[in-house]
Amino acid sequence: MRHVIALDVGGTGMKAALVGTDGALLYEARRATDRERGPDAVVETILGFAADLRAYGAEHLGENAVAAGVAVPGIVDAERGIALYAANLGWRDLPLRDLLAARLGGVPVALGHDVRTGGLAEGRIGAGKGSDRFFFVPLGTGIAGAIGIDGAIEAGAHGYAGEIGHVVVRPDGPVCGCGQTGCMETLASAAAVTRAWAAASGDPEADAADCAKAVASGDPRAQAVWADAVDALAAGLVTALTLLDPRRLIIGGGLAEAGETLFTPLRAAVEERVTFQKLPEIVPAALGDTAGCLGAGLLAWDLLSTEVSA
Repeated sequence: MRHVIALDVGGTGMKAALVGTDGALLYEARRATDRERGPDAVVETILGFAADLRAYGAEHLGENAVAAGVAVPGIVDAERGIALYAANLGWRDLPLRDLLAARLGGVPVALGHDVRTGGLAEGRIGAGKGSDRFFFVPLGTGIAGAIGIDGAIEAGAHGYAGEIGHVVVRPDGPVCGCGQTGCMETLASAAAVTRAWAAASGDPEADAADCAKAVASGDPRAQAVWADAVDALAAGLVTALTLLDPRRLIIGGGLAEAGETLFTPLRAAVEERVTFQKLPEIVPAALGDTAGCLGAGLLAWDLLSTEVSA
């Protein structure tokens, strides 16, 4: 059966699949990234995982994969197939596309940025399906975004488009890893909520999910932490709406798992802030943590169709 390999590489784990021509997941697997062993070990883990997937496809689907797609965090040069920088994984200027192609017998390989790749999947087969203009924002350890236009993701002139987490929403706010102060990411990410709730609750083990539960149960300390994060998130999102005018705003990541505990106050906060802007639909992401993997499969099929048309 004709298929491609799809890999989504995260800071701690990898999700993978063999994806059929109709987008069906023919096989799924997960594996630890092993970043504690260093960047070279991470690369070898990725290459070994891809090789194992190729072998599985040959044995169980009757033929080798015809292409592969891989989504990685950090800064990516998709055109040249180079993972330029990933702080969590410790690599710089890694020619990952060529390394994978060599390990997979020379098949075409597409490399993509994890959030933009997840946005591609949400746009085509998830919460953005049928929308010609959308903005996908996963709220995880950090915050980034993917700008969807007519079924494709806009990467920008240098591959940096969509970095909404580094819009300054409070100039007197916390210092961000990027060097600015008051970035949305420092106030409204799952990591930011975790830090704030651990401090407010006095429990160093408490996280953002615990905060959401406490909000739902009526804890005033949690409600204050949550309201502060929602306010910062709304401020950043309205900046995005002003610049991009999307028809649909898709919110994913760990914080979105709180459901209406997040979406009800967020919709109200965004609506309160808009003036002349058109208010988009604000909806939860549909694909969960499989978005990056599904998007990697789409990248691989797109690469094949591009090569055929060329």
